[in-house]
Amino acid sequence: MKKRMISVLGATAVLAIGLAGCASASGETADGEDTGEKRVFRVAFNQTAAHPQAQAILALGEKLEEETDGQYSLELYADGTLGSQEATIEQIQSGTIDFAFVAGSLLEGFNHDFAVVNLPYMYESPEQQVELLNDDDITGELYTTLEEDKIKILAASHAGVRNVYTDKPVETPADLAGYKIRVIGSDTNIRMMELMGGIGTPMAQDEVYTAIQSGVIDGAENNEIIYSTLSHDEIAPFYSGTRHLMMPDYFVTSPAVWDGLPTDVSDLFQSLLDDAILEALEGQTAAIEEAKQASKDAGAKFVEADADAFRKAVLPLHKEVVTTPLMQSVYDAIEAARG
Repeated sequence: MKKRMISVLGATAVLAIGLAGCASASGETADGEDTGEKRVFRVAFNQTAAHPQAQAILALGEKLEEETDGQYSLELYADGTLGSQEATIEQIQSGTIDFAFVAGSLLEGFNHDFAVVNLPYMYESPEQQVELLNDDDITGELYTTLEEDKIKILAASHAGVRNVYTDKPVETPADLAGYKIRVIGSDTNIRMMELMGGIGTPMAQDEVYTAIQSGVIDGAENNEIIYSTLSHDEIAPFYSGTRHLMMPDYFVTSPAVWDGLPTDVSDLFQSLLDDAILEALEGQTAAIEEAKQASKDAGAKFVEADADAFRKAVLPLHKEVVTTPLMQSVYDAIEAARG
């Protein structure tokens, strides 16, 4: 993997590309003969087109089409149109679709070493998370392990800071005693919630509202955008700032799709994508403030929790999870960068 790092301190330069070269390389037969066909990449996304990640990818598509004189463009399929994220990963592997945003937790199913970057309290800020997870010196070796599974990671994106919400303020781990909290379906997240004082309960996102409303679970943990847009603020009115988890999303493709692009096109695409990740981060910051205000208008209360108490409670999970040389290498590099 080529040395690359997204810096949140400055914009990434877009590489120049010759339009004539792109046009001649836009479609080729197996023996390299130019077909002149335009290439439209299918991009899967499980949230709305208004989401900051979707908006950033739409802007990327416009720039890509402009820079390549219309020879390459993107078609975004939002709202889970192409299926669940699990299904879109399978479609990436089979070549049915070209690109997708997928949750970092899903990649643990292909290589458990990915759990190291999904641990609670690993990053000091969203900006730091984006910078560290896109530094090839830190994550390059980890990311390449998925290529034998026909998955190529092109960039990591911030996906929000997850906090706990339920029917009462949660300020310390003791406040979660006996509370069943919906978590992402992984052993790591179930154990995390146990250490935080609650009972981790995996469940599909579209079942959470009804489950809280009916008392099957007592609450959930997610970012402010999900809390507001899925109307969870209606049935779990206290949103407590535990700030326990920054789970990344990944923009992925298949090695076959990526390696099939002319080098100048893939270089351009990667540069535009690096910029898009930063644009999504900026957009997410603004969207979070809007979501918080919408939830407040709906009657929700935002509570400050003792994040240090929760951090201390979950630290044993780090030692439990980091069990391989590769995980230890990534963990140590992130710890060193955090200072």
